[in-house]
Amino acid sequence: MTLRRSLWLVCLVATLHGLFFIWYQRPDWSTQWSDQDGYRRLGQVLAATGQFTRFPEAPRFVPEVIRTPAYPLFVAAIYRVFGVHQLAVALVQTGLFAAICALVFAIGRRVASDRIALGAAVLTALYSPLPYFGALVLTEVWTTFLFSVAMWLTVGAFFKRRTTGLALAGVVLALTALSRPVFVLFPIALAAVGLIVLPLARVRARPSLLQWTVMLAMFGITMLPWFAYNYRTLGVVTMSPAGGIGRAIWEGSWQAAWSGRLQNELTHLADDIDDRAELDRRVAEVADRERLSAGPMLEYVHQWEDIRLIWTEPVDSSERARARVIADREYLRVGLDNIRHDPLGHLVWRLARGVFVLWAGEIPFRYSEINRLPPVVIRVCWAIQALLLALALAGAVSLLKAGRVAAAVLLTAPIAYVTAVHFVLLTEARQSLPAMPLVLLLAAAGIAQRTRGPRSLALEPQVHEREHL
Repeated sequence: MTLRRSLWLVCLVATLHGLFFIWYQRPDWSTQWSDQDGYRRLGQVLAATGQFTRFPEAPRFVPEVIRTPAYPLFVAAIYRVFGVHQLAVALVQTGLFAAICALVFAIGRRVASDRIALGAAVLTALYSPLPYFGALVLTEVWTTFLFSVAMWLTVGAFFKRRTTGLALAGVVLALTALSRPVFVLFPIALAAVGLIVLPLARVRARPSLLQWTVMLAMFGITMLPWFAYNYRTLGVVTMSPAGGIGRAIWEGSWQAAWSGRLQNELTHLADDIDDRAELDRRVAEVADRERLSAGPMLEYVHQWEDIRLIWTEPVDSSERARARVIADREYLRVGLDNIRHDPLGHLVWRLARGVFVLWAGEIPFRYSEINRLPPVVIRVCWAIQALLLALALAGAVSLLKAGRVAAAVLLTAPIAYVTAVHFVLLTEARQSLPAMPLVLLLAAAGIAQRTRGPRSLALEPQVHEREHL
């Protein structure tokens, strides 16, 4: 079978995988993953009116303060063409999932070999968390697609030293940040890798300072309209007015205190019970059942309720939007105070649990069924993802040993970046998904090195580049 036919077969497998999850996830479309509601609403309003707001009927314009515009625009485009239907979004995202497999293949051919590239595409097509989220109106697959395009452009431009490729990468990285704000600093990190890390690693063939500057300039120009929108509507230059790091740091400050299930139970109690005395009684019952101290649990639910009141009490939509900005600042203040109480303990638990959840915590089962899964099933899911990450680290080492220094550094840079920026924040497994195709590519290199030896990383003629002295 030719290489092209093999790739088409991989994309077919990816498409069938995506169709399966559309069928599997459909019962949860209207009952779980409440984040979908905001994206559906923004997409619908954008498609109908062209306004980026969830309240087009309000007497004065109510700016969106939580979500950035790229993914809602993507959803709106689908709604304009196919109507307001989740199935249409899921089908288009299934197509993006197949395209991600092709992009992984293209990157793999550039940095390693055809065999490793095809193996990486196969791993990506079989990696269930991606099509799992492709069936939902959430940013994961869209952001992963954009980030994969950006890395494909970056890798190609790096080895050919083309300014145009890096300029395009800057534009696509801006779209990635406008889909997932946490990537707003990645272009700077990538330029630092190219200008500092690779010279220290004695990589001679690399883009110049001017070329990296062009990438950063294109990134900034593409971001400028969004910053201008926030300044005009809210008077601040910010990436995400109320969806910033405040709440993420506050939730991250509590994440390691209990198991995910227990913290979820406490959150639902705080959300459902307004009477403080009744809430305290129910929390005390949970603490007694779990044989844990009730003090931290009460502090958690009280903080949750008190800060939430800042933005739930206002009735006017415009006032509530601005109150969410204030609430995010309060989340930041309280979260930092929580961390200061036990900085060493927080650091240890973030290393032990937060990083693990980020890279190995995905459970690709319907959200409505997760709490009923046998523990052994969850542990198997974790073990598979942990194995893939271990193979990826082995693959990076193999690339270094094979003299592919630039390739190893470029592919591991997103992994290091995602780990670093989420270290103090609330970590969810889906936050690592944009970088997972690169993890799977490195895992394919690790598998090849162990099954075929060092020759598996030998460069093929069409992708040969002399990288270092």
